[in-house]
Amino acid sequence: MRKTNLYMSLPYNPSLKQRAKELRRAGNLSEVLLWNQIKNKQFFGLDFDRQKIIGNYIVDFYCAEKSVVLEVDGSSHDDKADYDAKRDAFLGSLNLVVVHIMDRDVKNNLSDVMTFLRNHTAFTTPPLRGTPPEEGNNMQSSGS
Repeated sequence: MRKTNLYMSLPYNPSLKQRAKELRRAGNLSEVLLWNQIKNKQFFGLDFDRQKIIGNYIVDFYCAEKSVVLEVDGSSHDDKADYDAKRDAFLGSLNLVVVHIMDRDVKNNLSDVMTFLRNHTAFTTPPLRGTPPEEGNNMQSSGS
Protein backbone atom coordinates (compact mmCIF):
# COMPACT_ATOMS: atom_id res chain seq x y z
CA MET A 1 0.00 0.00 0.00
CA ARG A 2 1.36 3.39 -0.99
CA LYS A 3 2.11 5.69 1.91
CA THR A 4 -0.01 8.46 0.38
CA ASN A 5 0.71 11.16 2.97
CA LEU A 6 4.47 10.76 2.67
CA TYR A 7 4.23 10.38 -1.10
CA MET A 8 2.14 13.51 -1.55
CA SER A 9 4.06 15.64 0.94
CA LEU A 10 7.25 15.72 -1.13
CA PRO A 11 8.04 18.93 -2.99
CA TYR A 12 7.16 18.68 -6.67
CA ASN A 13 8.08 20.77 -9.70
CA PRO A 14 5.26 20.25 -12.25
CA SER A 15 7.37 21.70 -15.06
CA LEU A 16 9.45 18.46 -14.96
CA LYS A 17 6.47 16.20 -15.67
CA GLN A 18 7.08 15.94 -19.43
CA ARG A 19 10.81 15.28 -18.93
CA ALA A 20 10.08 12.48 -16.43
CA LYS A 21 7.68 10.93 -18.93
CA GLU A 22 10.35 11.12 -21.66
CA LEU A 23 12.92 9.47 -19.39
CA ARG A 24 10.50 6.61 -18.62
CA ARG A 25 9.89 6.10 -22.33
CA ALA A 26 13.58 6.28 -23.26
CA GLY A 27 14.35 3.21 -21.19
CA ASN A 28 18.02 3.34 -20.18
CA LEU A 29 19.08 -0.35 -20.26
CA SER A 30 20.38 -0.60 -16.70
CA GLU A 31 17.31 1.21 -15.36
CA VAL A 32 15.01 -1.15 -17.26
CA LEU A 33 16.91 -4.18 -15.94
CA LEU A 34 16.61 -2.94 -12.36
CA TRP A 35 12.98 -1.90 -12.86
CA ASN A 36 12.15 -5.45 -13.97
CA GLN A 37 13.41 -6.66 -10.57
CA ILE A 38 11.54 -4.15 -8.38
CA LYS A 39 8.30 -3.32 -10.22
CA ASN A 40 4.94 -4.76 -9.22
CA LYS A 41 6.03 -5.15 -5.60
CA GLN A 42 8.46 -7.97 -6.48
CA PHE A 43 11.08 -6.63 -4.06
CA PHE A 44 10.00 -7.12 -0.41
CA GLY A 45 6.43 -6.28 -1.48
CA LEU A 46 7.46 -2.63 -1.83
CA ASP A 47 5.97 -0.18 -4.31
CA PHE A 48 8.49 1.79 -6.37
CA ASP A 49 8.02 4.69 -8.75
CA ARG A 50 10.24 5.18 -11.76
CA GLN A 51 11.50 8.65 -12.75
CA LYS A 52 9.83 10.31 -9.75
CA ILE A 53 9.90 14.10 -9.47
CA ILE A 54 11.09 15.26 -6.06
CA GLY A 55 11.61 19.01 -5.84
CA ASN A 56 13.60 20.11 -8.87
CA TYR A 57 15.06 16.64 -9.45
CA ILE A 58 13.94 13.49 -11.20
CA VAL A 59 15.16 10.41 -9.34
CA ASP A 60 15.50 7.02 -11.01
CA PHE A 61 13.43 5.07 -8.47
CA TYR A 62 11.56 6.04 -5.31
CA CYS A 63 10.03 3.89 -2.56
CA ALA A 64 7.71 5.93 -0.31
CA GLU A 65 7.25 3.15 2.23
CA LYS A 66 10.97 3.02 3.03
CA SER A 67 11.81 6.65 2.13
CA VAL A 68 14.47 5.41 -0.30
CA VAL A 69 15.73 6.73 -3.61
CA LEU A 70 17.68 4.40 -5.90
CA GLU A 71 20.01 6.07 -8.37
CA VAL A 72 21.69 4.16 -11.19
CA ASP A 73 24.94 6.01 -11.89
CA GLY A 74 26.41 5.65 -15.36
CA SER A 75 28.34 7.85 -17.74
CA SER A 76 25.62 10.53 -17.53
CA HIS A 77 26.91 11.20 -13.99
CA ASP A 78 30.51 11.73 -15.08
CA ASP A 79 31.66 15.25 -14.30
CA LYS A 80 28.50 15.88 -12.26
CA ALA A 81 29.87 15.26 -8.76
CA ASP A 82 28.81 18.71 -7.52
CA TYR A 83 25.31 18.35 -8.98
CA ASP A 84 24.92 14.85 -7.51
CA ALA A 85 26.15 16.01 -4.09
CA LYS A 86 23.70 18.92 -4.10
CA ARG A 87 20.83 16.61 -5.14
CA ASP A 88 21.76 14.03 -2.48
CA ALA A 89 21.92 16.74 0.20
CA PHE A 90 18.48 18.02 -0.83
CA LEU A 91 17.00 14.51 -0.77
CA GLY A 92 18.67 13.85 2.59
CA SER A 93 17.08 17.04 3.97
CA LEU A 94 13.73 15.37 3.22
CA ASN A 95 14.79 12.35 5.31
CA LEU A 96 15.26 10.23 2.19
CA VAL A 97 18.04 7.67 1.92
CA VAL A 98 19.82 7.73 -1.44
CA VAL A 99 21.35 4.45 -2.61
CA HIS A 100 23.73 4.67 -5.56
CA ILE A 101 24.21 1.69 -7.85
CA MET A 102 26.70 1.64 -10.69
CA ASP A 103 25.29 1.16 -14.19
CA ARG A 104 27.95 -1.42 -15.04
CA ASP A 105 27.05 -3.46 -11.94
CA VAL A 106 23.40 -3.63 -12.98
CA LYS A 107 24.40 -4.74 -16.48
CA ASN A 108 27.09 -7.22 -15.43
CA ASN A 109 26.07 -8.43 -11.93
CA LEU A 110 22.36 -7.91 -11.45
CA SER A 111 22.05 -10.76 -8.95
CA ASP A 112 24.81 -9.19 -6.81
CA VAL A 113 23.05 -5.82 -7.02
CA MET A 114 19.82 -7.39 -5.80
CA THR A 115 21.67 -9.12 -2.94
CA PHE A 116 23.26 -5.78 -2.03
CA LEU A 117 19.82 -4.13 -1.97
CA ARG A 118 18.22 -6.96 0.03
CA ASN A 119 20.93 -6.52 2.67
CA HIS A 120 21.02 -2.70 2.63
CA THR A 121 19.96 -1.08 5.90
CA ALA A 122 17.55 1.16 3.97
CA PHE A 123 15.43 -1.94 3.35
CA THR A 124 16.15 -3.91 6.52
CA THR A 125 15.41 -1.20 9.12
CA PRO A 126 12.39 1.06 9.61
CA PRO A 127 12.70 4.40 7.80
CA LEU A 128 13.23 7.67 9.64
CA ARG A 129 10.00 9.57 9.91
CA GLY A 130 9.30 13.10 10.89
CA THR A 131 9.27 16.50 9.42
CA PRO A 132 12.47 17.97 8.05
CA PRO A 133 13.65 20.90 10.15
CA GLU A 134 12.38 24.26 8.99
CA GLU A 135 14.91 26.96 8.34
CA GLY A 136 14.76 29.74 10.91
CA ASN A 137 12.90 27.68 13.49
CA ASN A 138 12.22 30.20 16.24
CA MET A 139 11.72 28.27 19.42
CA GLN A 140 11.38 30.60 22.34
CA SER A 141 12.78 29.56 25.68
CA SER A 142 10.51 29.87 28.66
CA GLY A 143 13.32 31.27 30.80
CA SER A 144 13.70 30.10 34.37
